[in-house]
Amino acid sequence: MAKHLASIFGTEKDRVNCPFYFKIGACRHGDRCSRLHTKPSVSPTLLLSNMYQQPDMINPCVDAQGNPIDPRKIQDHFEGL
Repeated sequence: MAKHLASIFGTEKDRVNCPFYFKIGACRHGDRCSRLHTKPSVSPTLLLSNMYQQPDMINPCVDAQGNPIDPRKIQDHFEGL
């Protein structure tokens, strides 16, 4: 039984642990995910929460002056990071 559980850990067959969170450290369902998001104690990846602030975070698609923002400008801003 232990070998079977070890073989499916972090895969799609694992019904307890989220395979997406296990592989990349993020899940599109977030806190609503039905599976566990187990944070590893050691990882080669450095996570910097909120490092990138999108230009239209407060009002989507509108800049601070109330002018519409072109989606290509937002993409260019992100790629320039």
